Amino acid sequence: MTQRPWRRTGLKPPAPVALGVLLALALLALAHLPPAHLPASPDSSPRLLPAFPPPGTCREAAVPLSGERTLSQRPLIPPAHPWGDRPPSRGRRQRRGTAGDAPPWLSDDDLRKMQLLAGGQVVSKTRIPAHGQVLRVGLRAMGDTDWDSSPASLERDCQDGRCGLIKRPGDLYEVLAFHLDRVLGLNRSLPAVARRFTSHLLPYSYTDGSPRPIIWWAPDLQHLEDANNDQNSCALGWLQYQEMLRPRGLMPEARDGPCSSISRGEWSRLALFDFLLQVHDRLDRYCCGFQPDPSEPCVEERLHEKCRNPAELVLVHILVRRSAPSRLVFIDNAGRPQHPEEKLNFRLLQGIDSFPAAAVATLRSGRLQSLMLESLRLDRELWESQGGTEGLRPLLRTIDRRARILLRYIQEHNLTVFGDSLR
Repeated sequence: MTQRPWRRTGLKPPAPVALGVLLALALLALAHLPPAHLPASPDSSPRLLPAFPPPGTCREAAVPLSGERTLSQRPLIPPAHPWGDRPPSRGRRQRRGTAGDAPPWLSDDDLRKMQLLAGGQVVSKTRIPAHGQVLRVGLRAMGDTDWDSSPASLERDCQDGRCGLIKRPGDLYEVLAFHLDRVLGLNRSLPAVARRFTSHLLPYSYTDGSPRPIIWWAPDLQHLEDANNDQNSCALGWLQYQEMLRPRGLMPEARDGPCSSISRGEWSRLALFDFLLQVHDRLDRYCCGFQPDPSEPCVEERLHEKCRNPAELVLVHILVRRSAPSRLVFIDNAGRPQHPEEKLNFRLLQGIDSFPAAAVATLRSGRLQSLMLESLRLDRELWESQGGTEGLRPLLRTIDRRARILLRYIQEHNLTVFGDSLR
């Protein structure tokens, strides 16, 4: 007979009640065990982060500039098919029919015009008299096949706002100037983009692969009838201009002139803009505010000699639109990106006693460079041709230094700021 184990070890056999208790405890323990594929407790194993960001967010590429976050480096205006649909970024307004990631200082109207300039088909060209390599071109939106090539129809296109001015490759700074105008909230320059042209309608020099600026053609710019002074909406001399800047001051002969409708706030916006870019052609084409080099056009054309007689000095490119005669329009804004700091032209600020508050606040924020990079990134041709962030950084640093000099000038002269209510 086989010996039972408990007898061999000297243990007594378990009672039936004890066996029942042990069986019940074992079943109870099994019932409370977790499934084999899950951790026993929510906190008993490491947690994994989701592989993708939550819905409604997007990743942004950091640009090492003042520690600011900027928009992803992917540009928004490809040359072949601009303005493709993209999900909105954080802090951006999503706009129907336009790029959802566009910064808020660019209006829907700006974006539509930039789209036309960047991708519109060239359907006509016209030379601008006395303006060298500048061509006015008619543009048709992508996919628009219903158009008439007759001269009358092409002129109607321009009157409807479907034309642009192609300028020299050396004028690409005008595109940067447009974005500066919008970042500062001035909104006085015309939309501009960089573009490489391939149209067979254009001369070879325009299709050699070099990017050129194309600026939207404003059909209702007001020009004087004088052929020798057609780049002005009103004839204005330097002394007359200085008189207009005085509080309640206006010379009797100018009180009813076309320039009298332009508010003092407009001149303040112009002076700030021109100082940052060192645009001399409007307010100081004679280079009276600095010592020019012998190679300067103002010296070669013997304009600088007239600085001895302020009564002979006149302003140029003082333009308004017939639809808004009280607001200046800033044109030919290429300026002087390489103008030396020791020769900054403070004559551009002469007579100005206040500046737009929003623009001054942006300059004081220390974010001008990062905001400009965010805006310029929308223009793929400009961004790539200038080398992206690293290529544009020297230009933006120059403008930023001029901004700090301007802020110091405002403080030292106890100048004030004004709100948008002053037009």
